[in-house]
Amino acid sequence: QVQLVESGGGLVQPGGSLRLSCAPSGSIFVINDMGWYRQAPGKQRELVATITRGGRVTYADSVNGRFAISRDNAKSPVYLETNSLKPEDTAVYYCNADITSYSGGYYSRKTYWGQGTQVTVSS
Repeated sequence: QVQLVESGGGLVQPGGSLRLSCAPSGSIFVINDMGWYRQAPGKQRELVATITRGGRVTYADSVNGRFAISRDNAKSPVYLETNSLKPEDTAVYYCNADITSYSGGYYSRKTYWGQGTQVTVSS
């Protein structure tokens, strides 16, 4: 079974930094696009950053210039480096991955979500 294991969240002061990681595992044939989303209490989940299999990255305007998404290759963990954190960055951050898996003699392409990691920015 494909899983996305997240880590790196925590409590940080405004202006601080956190490095989030998302480690895919399971019967993975290929990882296509990956991304990070976040959801604050009472708000809709929003896209933070994406990275394609070819390494192209995009960022939400709210984090552009402060966050950086990266990965070593198509099967390695994906990271989100968060810098100059603000209280409004407080949310549960979710890893998302478009993955083609192979199991039981069949290929299957699905979108998977991590369990979420809490980021709290507060003095």
